[in-house]
Amino acid sequence: MEKRERILIVDDEDRIRRLLTMYLEREGYEIEEAEDGETALSKALETDYDLIVLDLMLPGMDGVDVCRGIRKKKATPIIMLTARGEEGNRVEGFEAGADDYVVKPFSPRELVHRVKAVLRRSSATAYLKTDTETHNVIVFPDLTIDHDAHEVRAGGKTVQLTPKEYELLHYLARSPDKVFTREELLRDVWQYEFFGDLRTVDTHIKRLREKLNRASSKAAKMITTVWGVGYKLEVPKD
Repeated sequence: MEKRERILIVDDEDRIRRLLTMYLEREGYEIEEAEDGETALSKALETDYDLIVLDLMLPGMDGVDVCRGIRKKKATPIIMLTARGEEGNRVEGFEAGADDYVVKPFSPRELVHRVKAVLRRSSATAYLKTDTETHNVIVFPDLTIDHDAHEVRAGGKTVQLTPKEYELLHYLARSPDKVFTREELLRDVWQYEFFGDLRTVDTHIKRLREKLNRASSKAAKMITTVWGVGYKLEVPKD
C-alpha cells in the first residue's frame, strides 16, 4: 500500500483545524493536529511530516518562533496561516523559514491547492529520472548541485535547504551569469503569483546566502545582487 503523506495542522481554533482536516483527508492525506506552539514544535521535531500548516498567531509560542525552532533542525515544508496580511508579517514569516503564506479568511480549496503545489515541489520523487544512466549534476568551484539526489554541497560540505531555497538556487544555477528580475523569480520559482510582495525573493536570497556561507563563503558570494534589477549566480572568473 502506498504511504500517505502526513501533514501537521497547527491552529488554536478548533473550527479551522476540523475544516482543514476534513478537506485534506478527502485528498488522501494523513492529518495530525496541534493547538499551541509548544505542542506543534515538539511534534514537528519528533515526527517527520511531509508538510506543516502553521498559524502565525498561537497562544504561548507564536508561529514565527515555532517555524524558527523547526528550521534549526529540519527543512520540512511550512505553509504559514494567519489573519494578519500586512507586508511586515509576511516578510517575518518568510525570514523565519516559511515556504508559502495564506491569509485568513481563505478558501479551503485554495489551501488544498497550495498544499499540493508545495508537496509536489518538495517531493524527492519529483527529482528522480527514469534514465538512471543520466546523472543531473551542476558543478561550479565550491558549489555542487546534484538534482537527482536533491543535494547541495558547498566547500565539500552538505547544505540543508528548504524546498523553496533549493528551487531558487537550482533555478539560478541553470543559467549562470544571467540576471533575473524579482518578478521573474516569483513567477518561475514560485510557479504562481499568490501575492505581489517582491521582498519575498529578497528574504529567500538572504537565507540562502547565510546557509551557503556557513559551508563556503566563496559559494555564498556567487549569488550576486544586481542593484535595481534582481539577482544572478555569478561564476568566478579566476
